[in-house]
Amino acid sequence: MSDLCARLQDVSESGVYELSCPVEVLRGNVALTELRFFEIDLSECRGKGEFLAAIAKAIHAPDWFGHNFDALADALGDLSWLETGEQESPGYVLLLLHSAERLGLSEADYDTVTEIFGETASFWKSEGKPFWIFIA
Repeated sequence: MSDLCARLQDVSESGVYELSCPVEVLRGNVALTELRFFEIDLSECRGKGEFLAAIAKAIHAPDWFGHNFDALADALGDLSWLETGEQESPGYVLLLLHSAERLGLSEADYDTVTEIFGETASFWKSEGKPFWIFIA
């Protein structure tokens, strides 16, 4: 097991990071874990609506997802709909690809999203599950 693979499973280090290794290295290491992996292409995102739609699509958000920041926080803090008929995931990795400056969001929206991401990672830590967000 690689050092990165082991670190991905460490709850204490999980959080929001800029990706500092090649994308393929992250993908390969996540594949060696049982963590649920979401790859989100932000290349076409130019604002809040497109950003939320890209995340909703990648995480297979349920019908109740309201395409607003409250719904984003609720969805990332729940993810129970993903566990239907499967073994519960020991943690999660979100990879945000092709992100423009501030993820294509206004400064205020970017601040809100980074707060949601941080709070989500803290919540999952309290549940004993790693939750990683890598921005590439």
